[in-house]
Amino acid sequence: MHSPAPHVLHYGISKPLIDAGISQHFTPVRIPNDTDYSGLAGSEAAAIRAIAAGGGHDPIDARFFDRLPHLEIVASFGVGYDHIDAAEAARRGIVVTHTPDVLTDDVADIALALLLSTVRRTGEAERFLRSGAWLADAFPPTASLRGRSVGILGLGRIGKAIARRVEAFGLPVSYCGRRNQPEVDYPYYADVLDLAGAVDTLVIAAPGGAATDGLVGRAVLEALGPNGIVVNVGRGSIIDEAALAGALADGTIAGAGLDVFAHEPQVPEALLACANAVLLPHIGSASHHTRDAMARLVVDNLVAWFAGKEPLTPVPETAGRRTAA
Repeated sequence: MHSPAPHVLHYGISKPLIDAGISQHFTPVRIPNDTDYSGLAGSEAAAIRAIAAGGGHDPIDARFFDRLPHLEIVASFGVGYDHIDAAEAARRGIVVTHTPDVLTDDVADIALALLLSTVRRTGEAERFLRSGAWLADAFPPTASLRGRSVGILGLGRIGKAIARRVEAFGLPVSYCGRRNQPEVDYPYYADVLDLAGAVDTLVIAAPGGAATDGLVGRAVLEALGPNGIVVNVGRGSIIDEAALAGALADGTIAGAGLDVFAHEPQVPEALLACANAVLLPHIGSASHHTRDAMARLVVDNLVAWFAGKEPLTPVPETAGRRTAA
């Protein structure tokens, strides 16, 4: 007699490939997203052994874990996992996985698209054409990538992919991160303020969390100078958005390109009012190719775990636990 398939809670935004994978291999459980976890109760909650976190930033924390006494693994859709209390998960022996690598190239591509769009004002130029203004006058000359120097905050997988693309444009690269990486040839700065003082273009590809919350504030923006450009494909929380809006409005920096925001999908009105800001609705990984690969990796991590194998992409905090209970 076969044992029943493990119960897996698909929590968050519905993803067809994740839904299909869970239905194929497991017993799916769905609850409404809420903030008091009232949907997690009783025998159904006690049966849940895994969470497939399908995107979004709803917290998965100690209060959530308290509702699921037999939880073993959280498989998260996305490379960032600051909405999951991984340290608490590790303390309870719960594994957390994410989806690195498969989204690296698409996110790096968007970083360069934002850089080009911000420097060359392509969004403004398109609106200028569509409005009919070109019939009366030429669009004014813009800034250039020529002569720029780029600092990357967060030289992980995505940061390195951005650096390779930046180098292909003939621009020098420096970086700031948690540690110096002797294996790369780029100049290293231990402090983001020092990095900003050495470059005029800051590309953020760092993870979110307490260590980076509000890290890029007024002082960093002032250090970039009036030709400064900020691009963010990391986490919105890394930038002090009020300080950024002020710096864009008063000419402290020249422009910003943002794919992430602190309280998505809410975007501050002060940023929306800045013509020198290029704003995207968090589309860095949003190609069919990459989103499908991310969804498959969520399911593959769960399948590996319940087959008694090591999960494919555990986060560092929970990489020690290797097999299902």
